[in-house]
Amino acid sequence: MVIRDESIFIVDDEQALRKLLSYWLGGNGFQCHEAESGEKALAALEEKPADLVILDIRLPGKSGIQLIPEIVEAHPDTAIVMATAVSDTQTAVQCMKLGAYDFLTKPFDLKLVSRTVEKTLQERKAHVKEKEYRKQLEQMAKEQFWGQHDSMVSSLKSLAYALEAKDKYTSGHSERVSLTAVSIAEKLWLPSETIEKIRLAGIVHDIGKIGISETVLNKPGVLTPDEFQLIKRHCEIGEHILLPALKDEIILKSVKYHHENFDGSGYPDRLKADEIPLGARIIAVADSFDAMVSERPYRHAMSIETACQELIKYRAQRFDSEIVNAFLDSIPPCGKGESVFSDQARALRRSPVFNAGVVTR
Repeated sequence: MVIRDESIFIVDDEQALRKLLSYWLGGNGFQCHEAESGEKALAALEEKPADLVILDIRLPGKSGIQLIPEIVEAHPDTAIVMATAVSDTQTAVQCMKLGAYDFLTKPFDLKLVSRTVEKTLQERKAHVKEKEYRKQLEQMAKEQFWGQHDSMVSSLKSLAYALEAKDKYTSGHSERVSLTAVSIAEKLWLPSETIEKIRLAGIVHDIGKIGISETVLNKPGVLTPDEFQLIKRHCEIGEHILLPALKDEIILKSVKYHHENFDGSGYPDRLKADEIPLGARIIAVADSFDAMVSERPYRHAMSIETACQELIKYRAQRFDSEIVNAFLDSIPPCGKGESVFSDQARALRRSPVFNAGVVTR
């Protein structure tokens, strides 16, 4: 007798039938185990899963039909063969729709039992291999996606940094906005996948400025109405530039709408409140803060405390209050020169801005 690796669990309330099947299949080299009820079978399978379960339809307590979904869910690689009286064949077919592989009729034809068991185990083996192969393909596809993703991110970073290299005032701005946006997103307990998209959106949020004249971008004085209209176009230009490389709505809409105001007074589409995508609301706070604490050709940098007071002042007008609060709670790290920023952040936390209870925790 050849000893087989496969194990078979026989579940039937008739001891004589269990012993008959165990004797016959054991004689064919299979490791056989028995249970007289569904509850005992489930407990035993938890301790030692089987390759195949021969399951009587009529059992005390839970019926075989009721057990099928539980076995399929808990042990998806375990094959099920139903055992039924001749009059229950229609019910057995229904069981197969629930996940059983095949059925045997009572009284048992032992040679047919052997053929059915062999066929079912072969089908099970093919099913397990197919599942493993599909899992490998999914992993390969995931690795390929992230390889392409990383390459794309590097290209977009290079483009964003090339844009900033033209202007000493905005050097490092995109990276800082990205870091700040991630800090806010983490405080809001967003999913890691969403945080990664917001990180990328922060890096490329101003990429549309590549289509705006440097004369306008770096103008030291007040912009004319026409010049301001040009500046406002960078949001839509950015989306247009990214669209061929990115199909992700979170990134594209974060770039397009990061200058929308919470009260509907922003641009380009005058969205308000929850109409503004969450990523865009986060980028808006991160972008505004970094702009305020940075030197610009038309004004000096604000102190961190003053910038935070501005964010608080314009909550529910320009900015989403919840996101402003998450930003204030995320300090540090979210500015250039982390150690310096940390010192300033500690000073801010001791300031009246926080002590007055303005920030909702």
